[in-house]
Amino acid sequence: MKYKILLVDDDRALLKMLSNFLELKGYEVNTASGGMEAMESIKAAPDLILLDINMPGMDGLELCRQIRDKISCPILFLTAKAEEQDRVNGLLSGGDDYILKPFSLKELEARIISHLKREERHRTKSEYRFREGLMIDYTAKEVRIDGKKADFTRTEYEIIEFLSMNPGQVFDRERIYEKVCGYDAQGDSRVITELIRRIRKKLAEYTTAEFIETVWGMGYRWEK
Repeated sequence: MKYKILLVDDDRALLKMLSNFLELKGYEVNTASGGMEAMESIKAAPDLILLDINMPGMDGLELCRQIRDKISCPILFLTAKAEEQDRVNGLLSGGDDYILKPFSLKELEARIISHLKREERHRTKSEYRFREGLMIDYTAKEVRIDGKKADFTRTEYEIIEFLSMNPGQVFDRERIYEKVCGYDAQGDSRVITELIRRIRKKLAEYTTAEFIETVWGMGYRWEK
């Protein structure tokens, strides 16, 4: 299988270099130099998107927010920023990982492979989980409550999947972050706290049942 990667960056020299490298590695590569061009390019259904944050016009965060409900593939941000709030904003906009500029091609390739392998594992799952009207379809990556589909960002869904597949086990914020954000992730409690708050708020629109329990001083667990 030849994976399709979409590169989005206003630096045309970087686009050309990365495109040549990834094509040599056997990937099918499409490029876009801005947000509007990328909106058209996602129609080709890429398997992974490498997205620069700092672009003129529509920046990477806004583009991610606009395309996240149209496409479920991993989105990896390329950025020179390393502040905690930048990572928070990126994950809350629907991104999956950060690659800090300047980066090595070896690291880039490792992260791409890691995320694509995780995608492949998810596609092979065929389990369903039911409880109090809630159904999690691990193949379609959907959550339904009394037959109604609840909309979650990719990272929100990953948290639900991870916790629900390990009911009763307590995980701290750092472990959850590492699990859902993948290769070389660093724990960020602010991100997990906010994402779980959002998950609970969305679930509360459909049901009064509680699914994620806070274990004070320890972390979170999916109630059995």
